[in-house]
Amino acid sequence: MPPSQLKRLKASLREQGITGPQKSKKEKKNQKNSGADARAKKASALSAIREAANPFDFKHLSRPKKFEYTTSRTEDASKVLGRPGVTKSQGEEARRKTLLPEMNKRNKVGGILDRRIGENDPSMTLDDRMMARFEQEQQRKRGNVFDLEDDEDEVMLTHGGKSLNFDLGGQEDYDAGSVSGDSVGDSDGFLQRKRRRDDDEEEDNADEPKEDEPERKKSKAEVMKEVIAKSKMHKYERQQQKEDDDELREELDKDLPDILAALRGHISKKDQPPSAPPKDAPKEAPRDDFSINPERAALLAGKSRAEVDKEYDIRRRQMLSDQKAKPTSRTLTEEEKAKEEADQLKELEERRQKRMRGEADEDSDAESKDNKKDLQEEEDEEDEEQDDAAEFGLAQKPGRRPEGFEDEEDDFIFDDVESGSELEGSGSEESDSDIDDTMGLEDEDEEFLAVLKDPSTKAKTQEGPVASDGEAKASSLPYTYSCPRSLDEVLVLFGKIQEDDIPKVVQRIRAQYHSGLHSDNKHKLTDFACALVDWIAQSQLAVSLAVQESVIRHIHSLNRSYSIAIGTRFREHLKRLATVSLSEVTPGDLCLLTAIGSIYETSAHFEQVSTPAITIMARWMGLLNTVSTAQEVSITAYLAALSLHYQRVSKRYLPETVRSTVLCLKSDHVEKDTLAAHCKNISTMVDTWSKLPAFIEIMTPLLEPLALHKSQAAPTLQRVRISIQTARLRRRPQELHHHRPLPIKSSIPKFEEAFDPNKHYDPDRERADAAKLRKEYKRERKGALRELRKDANFIAREKLRDKKEKDRAYEEKYKRLVAEIQGEEGREAKAYEREKKARKRSN
Repeated sequence: MPPSQLKRLKASLREQGITGPQKSKKEKKNQKNSGADARAKKASALSAIREAANPFDFKHLSRPKKFEYTTSRTEDASKVLGRPGVTKSQGEEARRKTLLPEMNKRNKVGGILDRRIGENDPSMTLDDRMMARFEQEQQRKRGNVFDLEDDEDEVMLTHGGKSLNFDLGGQEDYDAGSVSGDSVGDSDGFLQRKRRRDDDEEEDNADEPKEDEPERKKSKAEVMKEVIAKSKMHKYERQQQKEDDDELREELDKDLPDILAALRGHISKKDQPPSAPPKDAPKEAPRDDFSINPERAALLAGKSRAEVDKEYDIRRRQMLSDQKAKPTSRTLTEEEKAKEEADQLKELEERRQKRMRGEADEDSDAESKDNKKDLQEEEDEEDEEQDDAAEFGLAQKPGRRPEGFEDEEDDFIFDDVESGSELEGSGSEESDSDIDDTMGLEDEDEEFLAVLKDPSTKAKTQEGPVASDGEAKASSLPYTYSCPRSLDEVLVLFGKIQEDDIPKVVQRIRAQYHSGLHSDNKHKLTDFACALVDWIAQSQLAVSLAVQESVIRHIHSLNRSYSIAIGTRFREHLKRLATVSLSEVTPGDLCLLTAIGSIYETSAHFEQVSTPAITIMARWMGLLNTVSTAQEVSITAYLAALSLHYQRVSKRYLPETVRSTVLCLKSDHVEKDTLAAHCKNISTMVDTWSKLPAFIEIMTPLLEPLALHKSQAAPTLQRVRISIQTARLRRRPQELHHHRPLPIKSSIPKFEEAFDPNKHYDPDRERADAAKLRKEYKRERKGALRELRKDANFIAREKLRDKKEKDRAYEEKYKRLVAEIQGEEGREAKAYEREKKARKRSN
């Protein structure tokens, strides 16, 4: 069993000579004379014993070697990595000096911070602090301590702001005459004369600093005088500038009447005294009131009367046509525009109702009165113009024009046209790029819907009947309607009006029930838009394609504000179409699919409405095995054209389109019109998929069915053949990448002379640096977390210590107060008992 720790400590002290047998007086005396060296040796020995006594004060490797290996370096397995005890004590001391003061100052305002030199430096003595402060004060007095041209190290003495170093100009301060006379009186007279002479020189050269003497510091009184002088100078300059401005303004004001008169066109000229006529001049005949002004006659000399009248009339009309600038009206908001349109529709509807009842229209009466008033004002102006013409000698009879005058106003006819809000959708709808000429596909596609109803006949363009009393019918069309919120209400409303008026009615309903006019209008327009979608889905060929296209435009515009409800209604119809076969498809279903392709984006990878629509069309064409009727041929042609229209941007390949087209071309029910439609679809396929790598394989199956109709489909067949040949020339066989030959991988290991398994050898320098940086970051992060934990533990310990200190003080105070109270109570109780006993004895 090893010896105990106490025995090892005693043995270590004995070995170092600190303890042992008792020493004699002589040995003790010699030890005292050895001095500081012996004490330092003893202290180092004690510290070494103290460190060696506790094995937990040293940190060693837990596993010195993971693997057995040999290296050129000599490593000590028992290498000391650190001293936890010393490190902990140093950390505690550092936190006590830095973190503890910060914690005590937290949530506290104010305090005094001593920033004097050496005040917080325990290594400086009091004399060192005073000397450092004195040196800093002297450097501050000298000025710039880094001035290299300042060679004066001595301190300049001054008195009253003046230097005591007199400059006598090389003369000695000595008067030979003062030796013979009275030394006291003569010296006083010399000093007085010298002082007066110096004062005179200072007054003469007050502004010129002396070169020999240094620039002295100005006193406060001198600085204030300079500030006052500069302020007075700036004030004087401002006054001068103000006077100059006033003079210039007065000069401009003198000419202001002439400028105003020139602007009004009446320049006032001073009357010049008439010059005396020459004696030989003939006397001027008296001018009558109807003769022309002599000055005007001189200006118009050499011109005929017709030219003069025409020039006068042109000038007069130019003056009448000049109008003053008017402020432009501000830009209205969307709500204000909607309210203005709704009010205008209500006003027009009221006027229409009055006309239908035969009542007088107050607005038209007011307008007629205004027109009469305007005509009267024009006649008054003409009378005034005639009076003006009389001044120039051109007076005419009332109601007559001068000769050679042509009335230009007779060429204009003013009609009172009733203005109404007849908008075909909002401006954003008309400028929308999504709805263009391709919305209705092609002109030939309109024939498909007609063939669906009667395959033996062609679809003809439906033209609405022209009513002989069209104006009366236009005026009978109401301007305001109740908002229909279901399909039945829409059918009732559209049944009361003509087919061509349906877009106009839809626009008036949108303007009347704008969402900005009332909070309920949003729900009304939402239901109205959904009802329009239902109307499109059930519409037949009785409604023209132009009207359906206009309604689809309105649905597209409403979809921007009510996209969720409209999209949901479209999806409900698509769910119904998913259970319908190709033979059960109606024209309304095809119109619904056409509307989806125009309203929603079809090039996206997945869209909630257009993607199910193209899936349903592909399902119909894919499940088509045999073509039994001409109607299936026409429907398939329309579906193929519509699916290609969907892929006009994304250009995705649809195999069902090619398959269904081949089946239709091989059937016996194909006709001339449907054959032309399929040929046009094939041309669209060529344009859409010409850049695909598998274009040859896609278009080759179409050659055989096209050859069956060679007489009618010759151009399409030739185009397909040419495109296939071009694609075959453009195609290149697939091959591997052309890259440089790779060397054979070597299995010879790389030998390291000074290999160390604890060290990483990475040939990639960047990867090695990155790994090194990650390792350093990880080490720093762990160290920061460790320090934060230590700080938190230190703060917790200090808070606990403060709490214990406060609790201890509170307990002491509490016990002291309780003892005082108990003492007072005992004293009073004893006094009470004594008083009680005394009363008993007295009784």
